[in-house]
Amino acid sequence: MHKLGRGSRDKVQQFMTITGASEKVALQALKASDWHLEGAFDFFYSQPQISLTNSRHLEDLYNRYKEPDVDMIMVEGVSLFCTDLQVDPQDIVMLVISWHMKAATMCEFTHQEFIGGLQSIGVDSIEKLREKLPSLRAEIKDDHKFREIYNFAFAWAREKGQKSLALETALGMWQLLFAERHWPLIDHWCQFLQVRHNKAISRDTWSQLLEFVKTIDPQLSNYDEEGAWPYLIDEFVEYLTENGFVQLRK
Repeated sequence: MHKLGRGSRDKVQQFMTITGASEKVALQALKASDWHLEGAFDFFYSQPQISLTNSRHLEDLYNRYKEPDVDMIMVEGVSLFCTDLQVDPQDIVMLVISWHMKAATMCEFTHQEFIGGLQSIGVDSIEKLREKLPSLRAEIKDDHKFREIYNFAFAWAREKGQKSLALETALGMWQLLFAERHWPLIDHWCQFLQVRHNKAISRDTWSQLLEFVKTIDPQLSNYDEEGAWPYLIDEFVEYLTENGFVQLRK
């Protein structure tokens, strides 16, 4: 701030005092409004994710969970975060929160991911986030958001440096995601993979399964044997019919 002229410095201080915003946000708002205070307030209050959160509270929250010697929240911090939220780490709402944070890896949050995610949700305390849990959980019921969360989950859940998703991890993620969507064939799908496939899951299989779930009814009455499904999904249909779980209509 020392590079600014006195008038600009005064405006930054005034803006911070009135809004409770950080210096960074104050500068952002004032620059966006060509240094007019009224315009800066308009800008600030038109950004709900910024105006509803206090950056000092967010920093305090981040510091509560970050590792003492690394600028990241890792497994222990995430565990404490879940304890404070009063949710099980396996609860699907943690996947939804991680999606809002654009987290790159399961059980880790960078400073930017954590702060930015809570700003996008519009909260700056554990109490406020806890109040939002029902609405965050309900986002799974929205088809568009479910698709985004489902596609996000693949990269989020896989091991660092791996292109595919370990089978056991994929099975756990599918059980979690489809428990909310009530796909009747989920248990058969998981059994099939363990018996017939027993390998890591590619991104193509991951994304195509969602298409299969969304377009093919559980009795497979609209399944086209000549359709362009990945071989694994065709094999799954064979497995269902061979074992008498489903009868294909000829």
